[in-house]
Formats: sequence, structure tokens, C-alpha cells
Amino acid sequence: MNLGSELGGDGRLPEVWADAARAGREAGFDAMKVYPLSPVRALEGTGPIREAEKLVGAVREAAGGDADIMVDLHGRTTPAMGIQVGRALAPHQLLFLEEPCQPGDVDAIVEVARAIPIPIATGERLATRNEFHELIDKRACAVVQPNACYCGISELRRIAGMAETSFIAVAPHNPNGLIGTMVSIHLALALPNFLILEQVRDDVPWRGEIVDEYPEAKGGYVDPPTRPGIGVELIEEVAAAHPGHSPPPHLANAPDGALLDW
Repeated sequence: MNLGSELGGDGRLPEVWADAARAGREAGFDAMKVYPLSPVRALEGTGPIREAEKLVGAVREAAGGDADIMVDLHGRTTPAMGIQVGRALAPHQLLFLEEPCQPGDVDAIVEVARAIPIPIATGERLATRNEFHELIDKRACAVVQPNACYCGISELRRIAGMAETSFIAVAPHNPNGLIGTMVSIHLALALPNFLILEQVRDDVPWRGEIVDEYPEAKGGYVDPPTRPGIGVELIEEVAAAHPGHSPPPHLANAPDGALLDW
């Protein structure tokens, strides 16, 4: 469950995050991803770090010690800042810390990975095995996150195979619709180093209506598809009634006005 998509209103309050975590557990999920850090400068004081620590702490307390929590920094931090955040969040026993630096700077990710006790995940913006090669060769991460909609099925399998030879797990990136989700479910069944699959639940009210059989999660798991192909059929009338629109850009600015990665 992606906790970031569950939060609305005054989403920076620990009690709001705790309520969302409890709602996720009640819905049967025992793993959740959170985005606790606002865009920061190359090196900040303790304020943003303490805020992130409070938010993640609220999620951990509400979700329970048996829940898996993942923190996504979305490439917003420098190695120095990512290390500080990782060390502050280490007591909460995260499953992984995602994208502490921009994925194109592999040495920066290595620097963070060697300095904190939390496994690093990255790769959602990469599309080919060549782009993943250096990450895997340098053991810059413990989890790679290729997206089937970017890589394609065959290329994702090759990336996963490369990762397997270095004892690196695969958590397919999946903020996608139900077609992409079903493809990712098939890949999850086929990959020996598969770790976990994220999903979006409440982005649009008609999400479950666009295919003829919704892959409902029960206790955090879905049943293997049994129908031909990917296991669902697109309902074209519903899709046509909801033409795609690009979402508003997630933009943020630094104190000097520079555009930041949100």
C-alpha cells in the first residue's frame, strides 16, 4: 500500500499518518510505503529530519512491529543528507530506503548504502539492463525497481536475472493502472528474487471498473491469474468514458527559486 496516496488535507500531522497506517492494516495490508521528507537543500539542519522521524515513528507505532515500512526519498537528497535521514530512521527497522539520490549517480547511492544499516532500493526511472548494470555491478542497492510499463516484460526479466546473480531482490515499480498491475503480478510469479509489489488503490473512483475482473488483494496477497493472457480484459467503454489527462505536476522550489525534484 502506498501511504502517500492515502493522505489528504493536513497530511504532515503524525496523527493523520497513524490513522492512514491503521486503515491500511484494517484493509489487510502488512506493508506500506511513505514519503516523509519534504524537498530539502543539499544539507539541512535537524528540522526536516526530526519531522520525518516523527512521521515514520507514528506509522510504525500504528502499523505495529510486524509491518514492513518502506521510505521513499524520491531522489530528493544528496548523499550527506540521505545518510543523515537514513541514520535517523534506522531504529524503525525499515524494509528499505528508496532512491536516496538521483539514480544516475551510482557512486552517490553507493556512498549512502555503505553508511547506513537500511537496504537501499532504486531503479524506477531506469528502462534498460544497461542502465541497471552499474547499480548491480557495484552492489549499490539491495533492491532494484524496474517498471514493466517502461522496460517491457522481456527486459524486466533480464534485469531481474542480472540482479539475481548479485543477490539483489526485485520490487517492480507499479504506480500503474490495472493492466500494468496484472503484468507485474505475472512477473512476480515468475521471478525467483521477487520481493514485493506496490499498488495504488484510491487514485480514481472508477479504478476497478476499467477491467472485467479486479485483482483484489486479500491479506496483502492476490490469487494467481487463471485466465488466458494477462488474466483480465479492458472494458473499452469505461476507458473511453474516462480519457487520460496528465496529472498536475508535482513541483517544488528551493529557497532560491530553483526547481526541485518532487
